[in-house]
Amino acid sequence: MPSVKLPDGSLRQLKDGASAADLAAAIGPGLAKAAVAAKVNGTVVDLSRPLPDGAEVAILTKKDKEGLEVLRHSAAHLMADAILRIFPKAQLTIGPVVEDGFYYDIYYPEGKITPEDFPKIEAEMARIAKEARPFVRCVSGYDDANEHYARYRAIDGGHNKFKQELVGGIKERGEELTFYKHGDFIDLCRGPHVPDTGWLKHVKLTKVSGAYWRADQTREQLQRVYGTAFFSKEELDAYFHMLEEARKRDHRLIGEQQELFMFTEDAPGFPFYLPKGAQLWNTLAAYARNKLRKRGYHEVKAPIILSESLWHTSGHYENYLENMFFTRMKVGDEKNPGRVLDVEEERPMAVKPMNCPGHCLIFKHKLRSHNEMPLRYSELGLVHRRELSGVRHGLFRVQAFTQDDAHHFVTPDQIVSEVQMLIDYFKEVYTDFEINDYHMELSTRPPKRVGTDEMWDRAENALKQALESRGYSYRLNPGDGAFYGPKIDFHIRDSLKRTWQCGTIQLDFSMPARFGLEYVGADGQRHTPVMIHRAGLGSLERFMGMIIEHYAGAFPLWLAPVQAMILPVGEKFEAYAQQVKDRLIDFGLRVEVNLKNDRLNYKIREASLQKIPYILVVGDKEQQNGSVNVRSRDKGELGEMPVPAFLESLPDWKK
Repeated sequence: MPSVKLPDGSLRQLKDGASAADLAAAIGPGLAKAAVAAKVNGTVVDLSRPLPDGAEVAILTKKDKEGLEVLRHSAAHLMADAILRIFPKAQLTIGPVVEDGFYYDIYYPEGKITPEDFPKIEAEMARIAKEARPFVRCVSGYDDANEHYARYRAIDGGHNKFKQELVGGIKERGEELTFYKHGDFIDLCRGPHVPDTGWLKHVKLTKVSGAYWRADQTREQLQRVYGTAFFSKEELDAYFHMLEEARKRDHRLIGEQQELFMFTEDAPGFPFYLPKGAQLWNTLAAYARNKLRKRGYHEVKAPIILSESLWHTSGHYENYLENMFFTRMKVGDEKNPGRVLDVEEERPMAVKPMNCPGHCLIFKHKLRSHNEMPLRYSELGLVHRRELSGVRHGLFRVQAFTQDDAHHFVTPDQIVSEVQMLIDYFKEVYTDFEINDYHMELSTRPPKRVGTDEMWDRAENALKQALESRGYSYRLNPGDGAFYGPKIDFHIRDSLKRTWQCGTIQLDFSMPARFGLEYVGADGQRHTPVMIHRAGLGSLERFMGMIIEHYAGAFPLWLAPVQAMILPVGEKFEAYAQQVKDRLIDFGLRVEVNLKNDRLNYKIREASLQKIPYILVVGDKEQQNGSVNVRSRDKGELGEMPVPAFLESLPDWKK
């Protein structure tokens, strides 16, 4: 009689062939009713799968993150079924789970699926869900003689080349070919799924966008239909309430309302900072520089255009080519004045997508000693990376941005302490921005990488030691490291509980060797340093977009582009308003005076909509008393107070 081990360490004996559903029922009727799927030896599977003897088993419910992922995976199948019923000439490709839901890529050259179609698709999904059709796993051969394979081929017309490409890849890899069916619908799938479609009552479609097959612009254009699913109506409603709040906080909308930045078709994906946006950017930059100065960094500045050969040395040309901008000299044709010729240059140049090669050259310009290390170079470095128009998104995805970048050149025995210093530094930074919800992920070697397996072993083990020796909790993210080394990423949650990847610490044994970097060790011999890539705020542009949404444009006093707005109640008090402004500027505040010929109430409303921390009204009484009448954005009416008293009352006005 087989037995399995439960999460609490206890053993449970089962009948031969017992499934995870049988185990849940044996534990109790409540768990049997709540069970969504099971985790067997670390792998999530259907409840119907038989359990092997000696397996470690956890029953998953709606309380588990994996349970929600299973629900959404099943919802993608439900949506695909409904779409084929309504659009029988559509062809299915792939339908994965994503962070907030799922999508399905549809090939439908004869028509277009739009949000106006969502109500009828959702109505069809509701009908299928009401039928409570079981999800059944089917293992198949690779020919039409197999019932499941033949049915899969025929489900959307029998001529789906995308399916054949997917099946061909599975066959080439020698993997098992599995399908899942519910009712008359069947789809290629590894699973797992919820027990039946009756679980899928709280599903809603969200948007539709364009995509390319295999993310290749030269391949067929697809329609990507997105949706989300939850276990309850309350959770679904809460999610859409959060989306509505996110729309109100959209940094692009606030950026326009507060006149922070703009974009133009003459520079697609390249932000223009308006005066207040430039002030916000400069405040972030000054904050970063101040933090780095206290930690012994040396700020450097490298050119943004470097030789193409340098990027071959660094490995970026091979691994990052499609994201790079290249320069090319052009000259007019002397024989044909209207014609422009491209010139083949002796030394082709490229615009830097990253700062690290420049810092390697700075390290290399003279022989270093171990006594200089750790050597920390920082740079607010402007980089350029090509982004397709379909993925550009305000400040979050731009083609030119400034990276809060630094590179540590260290000896092997300094790795752990440097990484731990950086973790403490990042935690301090997030606290300053009132971000207290975050976690760390350790990302290991990706398939496309440089360096030897031995280098990767050393690098990954060093990061693990830095995390585990301090007792830091972290999640493992296999295969998602940078091409030159493993990394620790900080994922933060903002005020709407959305997750953002922010700070990163990347270990690199490869690039210093590629550039021939050396230092003289304590033994008098030359050694290759280890390089730590780190970005604290990350891209200043992306971080700015994130904090605009995090604060909904109501920045804390130290960060606000305009910290106080002075409003004279009439023209004869403008001179006094200017005197107060000068005094506040001398103190160090960022202040403006509204001298428009508008009514006071309108000026107050305008300043309130701009979410300026303090509105200072001045009139006859204030002029006579050398005071200001203070309105706080966060605390309301504070009344009249002398200017020195107002300045003394300010909390954390700079960092």
